[in-house]
Amino acid sequence: MKKLQWPLSLFLVFCLMACNAKTNNNKANNVSNRTNMNDSNLKRDTATFAGGCFWCIETTMARLKGVDTVISGYTGGKTKDPTYKEICTGFTGHAEAVQIIYNPDIVDYNTLLTVFFTMHDPTTLNRQGHDIGTQYRSAIFYNSPQQKDSAEAFIKKLTEEKIFENPIVTEVQPLGIYYNAEDYHQDYYNQNRLENSYCTAVIDPKVSKLRKSFSHLLKD
Repeated sequence: MKKLQWPLSLFLVFCLMACNAKTNNNKANNVSNRTNMNDSNLKRDTATFAGGCFWCIETTMARLKGVDTVISGYTGGKTKDPTYKEICTGFTGHAEAVQIIYNPDIVDYNTLLTVFFTMHDPTTLNRQGHDIGTQYRSAIFYNSPQQKDSAEAFIKKLTEEKIFENPIVTEVQPLGIYYNAEDYHQDYYNQNRLENSYCTAVIDPKVSKLRKSFSHLLKD
């Protein structure tokens, strides 16, 4: 699938949207800052994304400044307390997802969206590369009206700017129950890179791309 030069284009879109949202953000920050003015370190928010194998999204998001924790898990379906084995059947309705706990004073939601859309293909339905099934769908699970508006506006801008040749199929849904994945899935890349060929074949290139496109956003 042919794409345009989207890392740079996505960043430009992010800049445009950040400027357009400046007035509204300032109003929200004024209220928030009054609450957190004595200790901004207590200020945290959560973003929830799905974009193929959660090992990939977890690995890239965890490297961003301002991100405290990334938790791999399952959401968007109906099966209660699903196991990874059940997820792999594709019948639970859940997507492999990540919850990103971050400090919005350091990294904001639009920046997370920019990285998210750069690090996976949002135009392939229920698929990322060789990973096929509804559990690998592209989705954004919002936890507030503000996140919903930001996600929908971001996708609209990407579409208007024709960043991708094919239509974006990323779902935007309210966040329901989020089930943490099994312990062995957490921090998977760092714990298993040398033992699992998937890490070197699939995740290593994503880490390299992250460093090339967003070096200024990465932790030391």
